[in-house]
Amino acid sequence: MKTIVQKSAIPDSKVLVVKRLEELNFDPNLHLHPEYQLFLVLNGGGTRFIGDNIKQFNPGDLVFTGPNLPHLWRNDPADNKKSSKTLGIVIYFPENFLGDIINIKDELENIRLLFEKAGRGLEIHGKTNKIVSKMMQELLPAKGALRIIILLQILNTIADSLDCMPITHVNYIPINNRTESDRMNKIYDYIMKNFRHKINLKVIAELINMTPTSFSRYFKSRVNKSFSDFLKELRIDYARKFLNENKISINSVSYDSGYTTLSNFNKQFKEVTGKTPLQYRNEYLNIRSKNL
Repeated sequence: MKTIVQKSAIPDSKVLVVKRLEELNFDPNLHLHPEYQLFLVLNGGGTRFIGDNIKQFNPGDLVFTGPNLPHLWRNDPADNKKSSKTLGIVIYFPENFLGDIINIKDELENIRLLFEKAGRGLEIHGKTNKIVSKMMQELLPAKGALRIIILLQILNTIADSLDCMPITHVNYIPINNRTESDRMNKIYDYIMKNFRHKINLKVIAELINMTPTSFSRYFKSRVNKSFSDFLKELRIDYARKFLNENKISINSVSYDSGYTTLSNFNKQFKEVTGKTPLQYRNEYLNIRSKNL
């Protein structure tokens, strides 16, 4: 990845675009566009980057992003199989979707506030997630004005919900020039290819022509956390997915997530989650068995 890809998603003749995505992998390139985007993952798993946030995604992941917020959904290596396609639904609509009326009419106040919040990205959970996911499915075959009506219903549902959490930090600094985008793309690309192995700070710093000390300061200023904490959280998020599946031993999960000793994995896992890997797995399996 050399730079952020700038995309324009909507033809001039349309108010919105809705697509069902069916690919081997979701778009692995960090990109941005001037439209609002609502994205639902139906099948597939991996890591998503939104602004200064990085997190594992799975089916059911539902995210609303505002204009020009950099993002990508990258599948984990284990998911890169021809027999396992990734599926999703994406909706794009422009920043001026409702024109000036949104700023002057009381009935649209909740949606205006929603658009402001979308600048940080919103992750949608709970009952709202299920309702909106169903409406997105209904929007796919809809024609004419019904498409706009359903979109307004979706936005109104999200705007009135308490199930939405901001994604980026409140003091997130947007990437606003080519130099910044080049640097962050190189960093993210290297991390995603190597986080399951030992990462040398000097090597990654040299990728963007910095000393290790300068890189550490730069990274923290962009991501609001130290590089070591960022890497730790990425590895633990990756480990949680395999602990949930209960298919491999905790020792194997530890090794596959980039840890050379089980004791260090246990320590860092508890620092991030408040639980040991065994406690986490047992609690998850217990909850899942009760819901079957």
